[in-house]
Amino acid sequence: MTIDQKSKLLLFPRIGKFIIVFFALAFIVVGIRAYQLYNYIFQENVKTEFILIIPDNATFEQVTDSLITNDVLHNYKAFNWVSNKKNYKLTVKPGRYLFKIGMNTNQLVNMLRGGLQQPVNVTFNNIRFKEDLAGKVSVYIQADSISIINLFYDEEKIEKYGFTPETFRAMFIPNTYEFFWTTSAEDFADRMKAEYNNFWNETRKKQASEINLTPVEVTILASIVQSETAKKDELKRIAGLYLNRLKRGQLLQADPTVKYAVGDFSLKRILNSHLDIESPYNTYKYAGLPPGPINFPEVTTIDAVLNFEKHTYIYMCAKEDFSGYHNFASTLAQHNRNAALYRTALNSNRIWK
Repeated sequence: MTIDQKSKLLLFPRIGKFIIVFFALAFIVVGIRAYQLYNYIFQENVKTEFILIIPDNATFEQVTDSLITNDVLHNYKAFNWVSNKKNYKLTVKPGRYLFKIGMNTNQLVNMLRGGLQQPVNVTFNNIRFKEDLAGKVSVYIQADSISIINLFYDEEKIEKYGFTPETFRAMFIPNTYEFFWTTSAEDFADRMKAEYNNFWNETRKKQASEINLTPVEVTILASIVQSETAKKDELKRIAGLYLNRLKRGQLLQADPTVKYAVGDFSLKRILNSHLDIESPYNTYKYAGLPPGPINFPEVTTIDAVLNFEKHTYIYMCAKEDFSGYHNFASTLAQHNRNAALYRTALNSNRIWK
């Protein structure tokens, strides 16, 4: 064997060792990178539970800035990397998103890229004016209060829903509803119409028909009943009283409708000057129900009208103890005695208006 041949034999083990070391190092580097990428994708990355609101036309940078400002994530590089790989940076969708502790970066980006919003419960009740409705609802959805108020002036849309400008309030039944933040004013109205249709099922329609009222008329009467008392145990009795008056063809003579016509619900005392006001809502002057609801009556009040108490009362007057309850009467003579007691109490407390 020549010297060259011996040298070549000695060289092969060195080359083999080099190759083994090279691949070992490469394997370690690849393993480290794979572990890093795995952590980027699947390691928990939410530090603080957070609701992220993304408005229309927001950029990825604005999304990231909001997360950084509120110290939401553990690893922003991971969020940036996964967002880039999943093409989220170019497909930012508006909405309300819940970042929950325990979520990994992959889940976060999938949620945002898919527009998988966290719904919000919207509750509106105890409201009188459309401005009240708009103010309560606009806190929870993208539509602002002005766009919701404008619904009540859009006669074309109102007609599409099957109402008039006067009766449109009847479509909005106070309750708790689940919405997505991206809901527009028109989306909100569409949903309210669907809920109205669901509420007025065959059972309630039949009950309304039995008292010779339409669903809208029931709502109008309920709005008066609701304005008369805050006492739930009086609702059915007051509903029965007004139904008695309607059945007899008597003027409703409901003080809340006068307050509505005057535009002052703070009135404690209805004067003759108030009764003379010219308005179709003045039930001291015009027979039957007013043109539309004077507030947004609750479900309990609407159902109180449908399940009214049967009795012979046609008069009512606030109790002289200012408890919020009423004295009821079947005769004018008894009513006048009740009214005298209340007027005396008002005078004693120096309540003139």
